[in-house]
Amino acid sequence: MVTASVPSKPAAAKKAARKPARKSAGRPRADEVEARVDELATIAGQLFLKKGYGNVSLEMIAREARVAVRTIYVKFGGKAGLLGAVLMKKRQQYFADLDMMQDQRPLKVALSDFATRLHDMIMSREAVALQRMLAAEACSNPEFIQTFFELGPNRTRQAIADYLARPDIRAQMREGLPEAELPVFLINCVLGDQMTRMLLNPPDPSPAARAKALAQRLELFYLAVLR
Repeated sequence: MVTASVPSKPAAAKKAARKPARKSAGRPRADEVEARVDELATIAGQLFLKKGYGNVSLEMIAREARVAVRTIYVKFGGKAGLLGAVLMKKRQQYFADLDMMQDQRPLKVALSDFATRLHDMIMSREAVALQRMLAAEACSNPEFIQTFFELGPNRTRQAIADYLARPDIRAQMREGLPEAELPVFLINCVLGDQMTRMLLNPPDPSPAARAKALAQRLELFYLAVLR
């Protein structure tokens, strides 16, 4: 009678070790969670623009991003913090490599570069949609308006004010200027005819026409403020 041989314990252990480990069907790994968190700002921004800030809940964002609602609170502090992350991510796309306080280029070169980046950001499809959302939700969502103002227009104004206050820059400007109004003046020169753009939605001009019109408005700013 022949009996089947029983593999020794070491051989059995080696055979078991060769078997591929089954992927856990439980909670995602830490690196997977972190990757999903990185996408939160992008997903939240898309939902805000598509449905409106007031119509988007944290549960909706969490479901789309496949994270827990608690993760949003831990990482961003809530809905307003997540909106802030959306705005900062957009801003970084245009200004990450620009430090106005350390910029040693001639004033017109530095300011024109800053203004061109600001213009491109404001005129982007997402920014125009956001501006229309602001107009629609101004009364019903004061948190939305406050967060946008602090991280958008107010931060831009402060960056301009700090640059124009540099002693080497201030020395090139006329005396007696209302310095507190200069950041708003420059931003309005960048924006151009915003009322027509918001209300009538005219056809977009060509990139060359946009650049020419911006250069003309900036020249008005320089004529008004420089010696």
